Amino acid sequence: MAQDRLDQIVLEARRNAEKRDAGYRAQALKLFPWVCGRCGRAFTHSNLQLLEVHHKNSNHQDNPPDGSNWELLCTYCHENEHSKLKDLEGRTDAAGAMTSATFNPFAGLKGMLDGKK
Repeated sequence: MAQDRLDQIVLEARRNAEKRDAGYRAQALKLFPWVCGRCGRAFTHSNLQLLEVHHKNSNHQDNPPDGSNWELLCTYCHENEHSKLKDLEGRTDAAGAMTSATFNPFAGLKGMLDGKK
């Protein structure tokens, strides 16, 4: 009986999230031109499913009616935007500073060029 109640709560939460998502997506598509905000690719009804709403502040609950927290991005640019955030989170050392590369592919170039003269 407790499991049935939990299943109903989860189902209701999913339905509410889908309604909320559909609501702000539909609103964003009315507010903004159907163009990716990063690469400039234009969209039509036939490929509109590839245009996604990106939350600028990464808060999916922050959906102001004027759309100030949204931008339309194609699937590829949207994925790239989120992967940049994940990269930043995963590539820091204990102090929180970005680690830098230590390999220098041109380290011996001057010596090689001097040797050819």
